[in-house]
Amino acid sequence: MQIRERSDFMRLRNLKDKDELVKNCDYLVTNKEEYKGLWKEVFGNDKPIHLEIGMGKGDFIYHMAEQFPEINFIGIEKYTGVIARAIKKYPKKLANLRIINMDALDLDQVFSKEIDVIYLNFSDPWPKEKHAKRRLTSEIFLAIYDKVFKRTAKIIMKTDNIGLFASSLVSLSNYGYKFQEVNLDLASSDSFNVVTEYEAKFRSKGIKINYLVAKKNPS
Repeated sequence: MQIRERSDFMRLRNLKDKDELVKNCDYLVTNKEEYKGLWKEVFGNDKPIHLEIGMGKGDFIYHMAEQFPEINFIGIEKYTGVIARAIKKYPKKLANLRIINMDALDLDQVFSKEIDVIYLNFSDPWPKEKHAKRRLTSEIFLAIYDKVFKRTAKIIMKTDNIGLFASSLVSLSNYGYKFQEVNLDLASSDSFNVVTEYEAKFRSKGIKINYLVAKKNPS
């Protein structure tokens, strides 16, 4: 079975009210660079901050924020049309959730040693070797994450793509991460999991979800 790239699923029909949704969302942060090093002030507390890169339509990050009020959550999404769909699907503001329309390459311009956990859920696998550097677990991105993690780096990843999963295991290991958990079929494990709409579609097709938890201590 050929696994399509994430971008194939992200090519959604534009919402007519996209601009209005984005403009009027009260938990979308637009002046993000101004808060570098100051995100605890955005939330009004010093609770841990968990970041999802590529939040899609927001299922994971929104439900995590609902279930864990003792943690602050931030979701980022590169595509404006996709983040507008998340806003439309989840219009209610949660005190411990903020979202940002941005590219992950710019993370170190927005955060400085403030993030406790990074989630990578169904990231674009970039299957061609010439595009390997674009994968969110490539050395380029891992170096950026070093600049935003508060202390110990912790990455939690889910993907349907076994090729991306295998390359991520190698990349993370080479970069000094140690694996707390590696699972080739998340549905068969006891690990806590928020099943998103995107993930449910894969499961309905019999596609197994790969899962890992990796940590790296400060150098």
